[in-house]
Amino acid sequence: MHQHEHAHSHAHSGAGEPAGEAEFWDGRYSESTRIWSGNPNALLLREAEDLAPGRALDLGCGEGADAVWLARRGWRVTGVDISKVALGRAAEHAAEAGVGDRIAFEHHDLGESFPAGEFDLVSACFLHSPGDMPRERILRTAAAAVAPGGVLLVGGHGGWEHGAENPHPELHFPTPQEVLADLELTEDHWEVLVCAEHARVGAESDRPGPGYDNVLKVRRLRQCSDRSGSSGS
Repeated sequence: MHQHEHAHSHAHSGAGEPAGEAEFWDGRYSESTRIWSGNPNALLLREAEDLAPGRALDLGCGEGADAVWLARRGWRVTGVDISKVALGRAAEHAAEAGVGDRIAFEHHDLGESFPAGEFDLVSACFLHSPGDMPRERILRTAAAAVAPGGVLLVGGHGGWEHGAENPHPELHFPTPQEVLADLELTEDHWEVLVCAEHARVGAESDRPGPGYDNVLKVRRLRQCSDRSGSSGS
């Protein structure tokens, strides 16, 4: 579902009704043999490079670039997406990279179901959708899936460059402070490591979309063993 750039217009079926999330994303991925660059997200590289490998959950894994990068660094990864087309493509890319045995791809509509277990890293990079995806609720559930000592990393589109025209003024991309507030985390269970907006640089600055990305990185404190401290289920 995620990675690098996103369609922000609403998809419609032939009958004039909005397409479902799965239908929209299957159609989006079916438009070409590859819709993303094949490179992992820069913010994941920056924020996860120094983390000790463990179990990772990649929410909205798309064509698998982030999952492959994590697996190559020793992580055991669960990659999740709403699009079966994307998951099939991601599995092919993982096999080509020689890390297919380190990644389990699962099909989930995250508003309806969520992978089981606890994870040392839960990554939600650009988990945006033009439909009615309950992003705030999904991220609270993601926080509840972080193991003690583990990290939740949320990256999203930020603001547009000063003076640049926003082609989608009806869309609101939450600030990292707003994402943090929506998570409803308790200070005695969580440590905020990064809560910031970053300007895109290099090749990142050339891709479509806002000129800034928002990053929130929080760590569940190790003394928390009861999965409390967030309102996720």
